Amino acid sequence: MTNFIELARKRRSVRIFSDKEVSEADLLKILEAGHLAPSAHNKQSWKFIVVKGNKKNELSELINKSSERFPRKSRTLLRMAAKSIFTAPVVISVFSTGELVSEAEDFGKEMKNEIETFFKDMEIQSASAAVQNMLLQATELGLGSVWLGIVVLLADEIGKFFNTKDKLLAMVPIGYPVKVGEPPRKKSLHDVYIEIS
Repeated sequence: MTNFIELARKRRSVRIFSDKEVSEADLLKILEAGHLAPSAHNKQSWKFIVVKGNKKNELSELINKSSERFPRKSRTLLRMAAKSIFTAPVVISVFSTGELVSEAEDFGKEMKNEIETFFKDMEIQSASAAVQNMLLQATELGLGSVWLGIVVLLADEIGKFFNTKDKLLAMVPIGYPVKVGEPPRKKSLHDVYIEIS
């Protein structure tokens, strides 16, 4: 079994991919890893939409064109995301289905708004765990990947593109990296670790 800490250290955000295809077996392992993530109330209120080929290129073009209405910094990040999507052989879009949020009233009508907000946060947390699992599984398989959050700025357009009313939370382009970068600089563990007893 792969040493988890070493796997986590090895993971990189890969933004440019070669044209080598990702096998169906590897893609299914990555999707299964995502689906095995913990989820609030075990609702598994996520949906993974896999896009390849011409449809993936259309998605990249949609993001690139839609970026024009944003300020420079957001526009730059959206264009980088579009390029990653274009070069990756496969992209997994992660959506929240809202199944957990739909139960908010069952937990107290008098606090429905507060509970609904809390449940929305839990659905984001659940989907985030799924994305992290997919990134790590891709790394173990020798593949590169990147967590694209900036695309949520275009959630409405992308929802229409996929013909879904589910909430877009992230996109994960996956493929063989053209280049693996240096590890990111991390704060010292002592800077983020607090113990209270």
